[in-house]
Amino acid sequence: MSAPAPSPLAVVNAEPLPRQEEVLTEAALAFVAELHRRFTPRRDELLARRAERRAEIARTSTLDFLPETAAIRADDSWKVAPAPAALTDRRVEITGPTDRKMTINALNSGAKVWLADFEDASAPTWENVILGQLNLIDAYTRKIDFTDPRSGKSYTLKPAEELATVVMRPRGWHLEERHLTFDGRPVPGALVDFGLYFFHNAQRLIDLGKGPYFYLPKTESHLEARLWNEIFVFAQDYVGIPQGTVRATVLIETITAAYEMEEILYELRDHAAGLNAGRWDYLFSIVKNFRDGGAKFVLPDRNAVTMTAPFMRAYTELLVRTCHKRGAHAIGGMAAFIPSRKDAEVNKVAFEKVKADKDREANDGFDGSWVAHPDLVPIAMASFDAVLGDRPNQKDRLREDVSVAPGDLIAIDSLDAKPTYEGLRNAVQVGIRYIEAWLRGLGAVAIFNLMEDAATAEISRSQIWQWINAGVVFENGETATPELARKVAAEELAAIREEIGAEAFAAGKWQQAHDLLLHVSLDADYADFLTLPAYEQLVG
Repeated sequence: MSAPAPSPLAVVNAEPLPRQEEVLTEAALAFVAELHRRFTPRRDELLARRAERRAEIARTSTLDFLPETAAIRADDSWKVAPAPAALTDRRVEITGPTDRKMTINALNSGAKVWLADFEDASAPTWENVILGQLNLIDAYTRKIDFTDPRSGKSYTLKPAEELATVVMRPRGWHLEERHLTFDGRPVPGALVDFGLYFFHNAQRLIDLGKGPYFYLPKTESHLEARLWNEIFVFAQDYVGIPQGTVRATVLIETITAAYEMEEILYELRDHAAGLNAGRWDYLFSIVKNFRDGGAKFVLPDRNAVTMTAPFMRAYTELLVRTCHKRGAHAIGGMAAFIPSRKDAEVNKVAFEKVKADKDREANDGFDGSWVAHPDLVPIAMASFDAVLGDRPNQKDRLREDVSVAPGDLIAIDSLDAKPTYEGLRNAVQVGIRYIEAWLRGLGAVAIFNLMEDAATAEISRSQIWQWINAGVVFENGETATPELARKVAAEELAAIREEIGAEAFAAGKWQQAHDLLLHVSLDADYADFLTLPAYEQLVG
């Protein structure tokens, strides 16, 4: 165990890491402690409110736009603050964790923005949390390089004017950081990630002509956005930078947030940069909230739920209209394909799908979109270049033709697709493979030529849970039952062992991942987040 840090915060149950003292300074830890003292009580209240709202959805099986905020939606006079120069053009954004190699590659990728991820693409080991912060500090001071020990290839930063602008994503409100405590309780991971990054880099980023920019994940209501706004106001005063320097883009990746997009922008309006359409977590949220709603809320295989599904079109078109009405950027979803170095035909088909997806987003009015791999940057860039030309965005395209009724967002049964046995098998395969990597400290994992993150595992286990509890009958006549899930999981575990060999299997965490997937998929009590029980098993 490391010695207590010389501040109100103590580092617990963590072996000292190289250069951690550069991140865990007394002043930085005092700032995190003050964030915790001021804002964790309200965060706790908002988590309790989530549970209350979920119980109400279980009772009514419906959602609506909020009557108490109708005046905000009806008032056409307010807009979010103008975008700073570094965030005016966001036509392609690359996402990924903050390990040293990814930090350099993402900044060099040619994308306009890098989502530096401490959330779903990063398993929250202490090493990932602290060294990720250190890598960003090193990048901003241009003290970062990396040599791959296997290939011997070296990586260094391009000139400053060629680097992507960083938008950092802290953990969601539900996660704790067990290695940092204050008054005997863990500090929320969101406050640790935000606090350390902001304290060390806010002024440094201003000096670089940019600023402390953030993606806010898992937001479920405008009241949660209000809490973030209060944090931003306090933090800017604390370090002595101008109000409005912080900019936040909110992921609309929960079904409840989809009904409060305007209110979320309103709460953050002096600090708002835009909204983003986060596909997998959005589907996970639909299952989580409407899991008692009967057959009409049963989702088909995840790969059958494309962005052209009527209820997904309602969500994305409402997002574009809302953002542009209020002067904010609308950022599209993820292209998760990972190019194959061996199969040109796989790449050709996948690149065509990525192009079609990005063409659709650009033509729908989005101002930018996400990719998971540098090779996809030129494809996405071409789609947006074709629509934007020399313009940095298309916020002037107001999409006043869009009209979305409350029921449109939850019209799951408008999709002409059903769950399949192969869909069950894929959910089990991907779930086991992702969780195994996560338990080893990897949050972004290439599986079957797709970059998967925690949202992938959430939708996988949620669909298994939903199909079993809905008694779905697959096309082969088999019924979704716990026994069938166990049988498929056992087969997949055996197939993995055969694929990688007994030695590699024994060295991994395969049985543990198998057991955890079945636990969260079969337990009568649906866990709010897979990462909560998984974090208890995460070493480091």
